[in-house]
Amino acid sequence: MTTRTDTPTAWDERTQLTTFLDYARATARAKCEGLTEENAGKAPLPGSPLMTVKGLISHLRWVEHWWLDVVFLDRELEGPLTDATDEDPDPEMRLAVEVPLARLLAEYEEQNARHRELVAAHDLDTRARRSLSNGDHADLRWILLHLIEETSRHNGHLDVVRELVDGTTGV
Repeated sequence: MTTRTDTPTAWDERTQLTTFLDYARATARAKCEGLTEENAGKAPLPGSPLMTVKGLISHLRWVEHWWLDVVFLDRELEGPLTDATDEDPDPEMRLAVEVPLARLLAEYEEQNARHRELVAAHDLDTRARRSLSNGDHADLRWILLHLIEETSRHNGHLDVVRELVDGTTGV
């Protein structure tokens, strides 16, 4: 079972932000515990064929890649996001159905570990190397807050999808 806590070990800003992001990440993983491979690939919401547990975990992984590797560090975009088009804006969600859930979760956790090190090595005021669409350069603090919001919002989606595919609630 995934261990989660939203209580930081210290009350400085960095520790609070990283604790809440880790809590949201752990919550996403916890929502997958005990789920069958078949149910992890089901899309129970009408009009949302990509809204699967696998698709959501894949999306969370690639969203972190986008914000921390691509925007913050200005590294090359990798993985399924390179294939995004106006007709297929979320290939990471579509392609995830073919990937075992255990692999998606392992890749997500491996990336989380790398990102913990990245965040620890930079000041919260450090500006992203790549600009946002409005020309501004977000600082690491804003990126962490955005990832907390994004991950938490998708945890709500995971709640709904999980309940619809196998009845599990309260994770």
